[in-house]
Amino acid sequence: MRMETSDENLVLLAQSGDGEAFSALVSRHYDLIYRLGFRMLGNRTEAQDLAQDVCAGLAAKLKGFRGEARFTTWLYRVAINAAKDRLRKRTTRQKAQEGWGEVENLNRQTSAEQQAELDWLKQAMGTLSPDLRETVALVLGEELTHAKAAESLGISEGTVSWRMSEVKKQLRALAEQEERYP
Repeated sequence: MRMETSDENLVLLAQSGDGEAFSALVSRHYDLIYRLGFRMLGNRTEAQDLAQDVCAGLAAKLKGFRGEARFTTWLYRVAINAAKDRLRKRTTRQKAQEGWGEVENLNRQTSAEQQAELDWLKQAMGTLSPDLRETVALVLGEELTHAKAAESLGISEGTVSWRMSEVKKQLRALAEQEERYP
């Protein structure tokens, strides 16, 4: 399948049973799904699992793609919903296990300084509501414009702008609090 073929044409072909078109869609967008998963989940292994799960279920979900938005906009929504499900399951599991945590691969793969920065960012992101976290993942992580993020999230552009302002305000307050009470 040629890479010049649009996503929407590949979707139409895949919806009619063209396996090559489906493979081209998955190949083209696997990294996007993984990156978004990593930004929302903060864990490489979970992001890989998420990307594989989304891709495995994509054939069935494609039947629901109506072409009312760009394919990538629809795919962001699918990936965000899958990540939200994982976050809910993680929260439930953490509450049930109280005190037991996971050792992440990042601890072994980055230097102590980078790890400290990542830990702070992960902790700071964890203090944000899921709505703010998904907005940050799209705007900063995926570098979408506020308009495109709004379309993907099904909210107004103004709401995206407000959320980003709220994120900055909350992270700034957290950093200031840590400076005052190290």
